[in-house]
Amino acid sequence: MEITRKTNVHYLEPKLLADAGISVQGFTTRHEGVSRAPYNSLNLGSNTFDSPHNVQGNRSLLARTFGSRVENFVMVSQTHGTDILVIDQPNPDFAHFQKLECDGIITNQPGVMIAVGVADCLPLLLLDPVKGVVAALHAGWKGTAGNIAAKGVASLVKLFGSDSGDILAALGPAIGPCCYEVDAPVQQAFTGSGVAWDQCATPSGSDRWKLDLSAANREQLLAAGVAAEHIEVADQCVSCSSDWFFSYRRDAGETGRQAGFIMLK
Repeated sequence: MEITRKTNVHYLEPKLLADAGISVQGFTTRHEGVSRAPYNSLNLGSNTFDSPHNVQGNRSLLARTFGSRVENFVMVSQTHGTDILVIDQPNPDFAHFQKLECDGIITNQPGVMIAVGVADCLPLLLLDPVKGVVAALHAGWKGTAGNIAAKGVASLVKLFGSDSGDILAALGPAIGPCCYEVDAPVQQAFTGSGVAWDQCATPSGSDRWKLDLSAANREQLLAAGVAAEHIEVADQCVSCSSDWFFSYRRDAGETGRQAGFIMLK
């Protein structure tokens, strides 16, 4: 995935999902919004000390750029868990979902832009072009250890009749193993994650490892029945790319949030 631009928004567009032709989607960068430092400038996260007016303005800009409106823009209160919101009915205003605590959103409603905010964690998008349903998932180490990627796939299969072989997945920019060192409690949490620890982590010292969130979630998707050729992975490390992305670790917590977003046409 390469950074591209649509009017005033720089973003990465997963070609695999775009080629399906039934949705708009992408992973935002930090550019072209109205927020000031250290949230400059397209901060989409309300869980920061940025002005709520700036965040709302940035969300409105993103929604309008891709043919939606802020009333149809849905982000939730993320908790590093694995609960998933399902939107399967029309609604005139989705603002009441903003305080709902969960880490994924699924919808089959056209014109509803769903998104997850990240600043190191992995944003993961799913699309079933056959059943016409999409998902946005937030996968930090806790969500990954909880197997949120596979839970997203299972939700599409159970609730919407998807075939896992039809599902397309895009894994956006996250902190890379080059910059993400974790300790023994993280390693122990991965016991039931559905992926072998040595498939996603490499030793970096005594009880220390370099964790690859993208590799872990890709393995979980494969185990859930998503075809390898249906998975697209961004190769940017957000911590290494301060010009383009927010990073919670790099910026010691004083930073904004980019987003992974998707909307059925």
